[in-house]
Amino acid sequence: MIEIQEKRLTDLLAGMNGKRVAVVGDLMLDRYFWGSVSRISPEAPVPVIDLETEQARLGGAANVAKNIQSLGGEPLLVGVIGADNSGNQLFGIIRESGFPPDGIVIDGERPTTVKTRVIAHQQHVVRIDRESKNDISHVIQAKILDVLRRNINSIDAIILEDYNKGVIVKNLIRQVVELANEHSIMITADPKFNNFFEYKNVTVFKPNRKEVEEVMGIRLQNRDEINETGKVLLERLCPKSVLLTLGEQGMSLFESDGTVNHVPTRARRSSDAIS
Repeated sequence: MIEIQEKRLTDLLAGMNGKRVAVVGDLMLDRYFWGSVSRISPEAPVPVIDLETEQARLGGAANVAKNIQSLGGEPLLVGVIGADNSGNQLFGIIRESGFPPDGIVIDGERPTTVKTRVIAHQQHVVRIDRESKNDISHVIQAKILDVLRRNINSIDAIILEDYNKGVIVKNLIRQVVELANEHSIMITADPKFNNFFEYKNVTVFKPNRKEVEEVMGIRLQNRDEINETGKVLLERLCPKSVLLTLGEQGMSLFESDGTVNHVPTRARRSSDAIS
């Protein structure tokens, strides 16, 4: 088990300054509607939300890019939006956030992924999803690869951010990983279920407990099972490292040289940032 000293953490965060990181994945528009409830609809036994405020935010891979920016990095956001009003809105927020628009590919055959959340009295009432989970075409894949190839000499790292929305497909994974390894660029993968075992030869493979349990058909109930699973993932995918996140149990880092480190969590009071 390791403990990271404050100075070491500060040095690591400072190392992000000026680093250009390509984030390749499913772009989403997160919409929020906040309101209050004072009556039940006469049409059906459902609450009537009196709308008070609304907001649109970066979601999915776009939110990951925003987090990199907040740490001092320079994200190159690479993904797909639709030729629709939601796509225009998401594109506008991306530009307002200071991200270069070069990596945004417009696909007129699919809608922009939108997650709409309705919140009343700080309670999440309902979420409405508008999306297509179909694989992007070979033409769109080629455009994404072209963006990466044009920028490869100025990129310090690549993140594959997969939400199973059809952008991170098998052929694209293979070609992006090959491109990164050819240029000795760090590449990390945040996987989902569909392509879990396609992320071979990446620098860091970062699944969470739920993903591992569902894909591998197991339950991680103790440290021995966690250690064995980390070993299996290293053998099957050949990454340099596997970082398995475990919720309240922290995370476990498995290195290709056999080193294993477990990082605990520290309890703190928190709340979902929906207000």
